[in-house]
Amino acid sequence: MLLHIHPDNPQPRQIKAVVECLARGGVIIYPTDTIYGLGCDILQHKAIEKICRLKKVDPKKAQLSFICNSLSHLSDYSKQLPTSTYRILKEYLPGPYTFILPASKMVPKILQSKKDTIGLRVPDNNIAQAIVQELGRPILSASLPGENIEDYTDPEIMYENFMNEVDIVVDGGIGGIIPSTVIDCTKDHYEVIRKGLGEWPEEE
Repeated sequence: MLLHIHPDNPQPRQIKAVVECLARGGVIIYPTDTIYGLGCDILQHKAIEKICRLKKVDPKKAQLSFICNSLSHLSDYSKQLPTSTYRILKEYLPGPYTFILPASKMVPKILQSKKDTIGLRVPDNNIAQAIVQELGRPILSASLPGENIEDYTDPEIMYENFMNEVDIVVDGGIGGIIPSTVIDCTKDHYEVIRKGLGEWPEEE
């Protein structure tokens, strides 16, 4: 279904409908502060497998992010971080960034890879934040399959393309075409893996 949700004041009833769908193992397309993404409940293995099938990737090798509504879930899914890293996260989040962090044992087994890392996102988007808050845990997120990002800005076109693949397409208005900036925080020096919408200081 195509579900219209107000981008500034998400209607609680609509958010509840999305969360009930996620808790049942549903897969959604939803807006962030960058591009629209595929999302599911991190505890629903079949939904994770479905997203990976859509993306044609192995769950353990997939580039999937945990979408949180604040840094409160950080200690659950990431190993203890140095104070300097935590400060950086606090400074840049919420915002259009994905931070690669060392994963804790709480990360569902289906997602545990040899690299033992997770991507953490706190998007500056009211709908995404409301969904996560109502669910009470992060949602797993991936970019939509394919290269043609222009198809992924209009929720009605996304609904036409994916109505048989996902349970809900959340219409929160026209989306962006630039993905998040990805920063690897697992090394001694933070490394920009992908330059996206988020500004990041150039190294001297």
